Amino acid sequence: MTETATPATLTAPEPAPIRPAEFAAYLAARMCHDFISPASAIVSGLDLLEDPTAQDMRDDAMDLIAASARKLSDLLLFTRVAFGASASAESFDARELEKLTQGVFAHMRAELDWQVETPSVNKPAARTLLNLAQIAGAALPTGGTAKVRVVQTGDTLSIVLEATGPRARLRPEVQAGLRGEGPGDGLHGHWVQARYVHLFITDAGGQLSADVGEETVTLAATIPA
Repeated sequence: MTETATPATLTAPEPAPIRPAEFAAYLAARMCHDFISPASAIVSGLDLLEDPTAQDMRDDAMDLIAASARKLSDLLLFTRVAFGASASAESFDARELEKLTQGVFAHMRAELDWQVETPSVNKPAARTLLNLAQIAGAALPTGGTAKVRVVQTGDTLSIVLEATGPRARLRPEVQAGLRGEGPGDGLHGHWVQARYVHLFITDAGGQLSADVGEETVTLAATIPA
């Protein structure tokens, strides 16, 4: 945590009601938004390859296709666990979670500092790690470092994400989602991930907190191990 303030627990007394179908639609739209950019770039590269007047750009087209396909694959693998996860998998190897998170950070300006010594975590903790890591990376639009730490004390896992860098910020709609509130006038795509995190952490009996300081955003959660 930053030394300037003690974060307040982000649990709303009465979370804003939202219909399950509506929430599912927001979540699906968020995932489609993440996938459409690399998918469209692949199509653009293929169009260049098929254009007889653009044969001098063939190498550029192949580079675009390769980079975009890699990004799309990284996002799909990450999303499968962060937003879904195998129904039969109740625990996840921390090394595999690091690999998934590194794949997403390869396409961000921020760098990942993974300091997770716990060999494996349960499904709620795995989702918490991945989603908070992505939120922390997005909180560093001009670059910086997102440090991930996990400590197990007895039957409780403490997860801390510290995003440090110039212009570190947490969008108001993200903060609202983490508190279990509605999106207000903010962008639903940013809000829905934060609200999703709030839902599964509280369902698991955990707690969530956030602190926004000067050039630092700290996200912390406690989850039953």
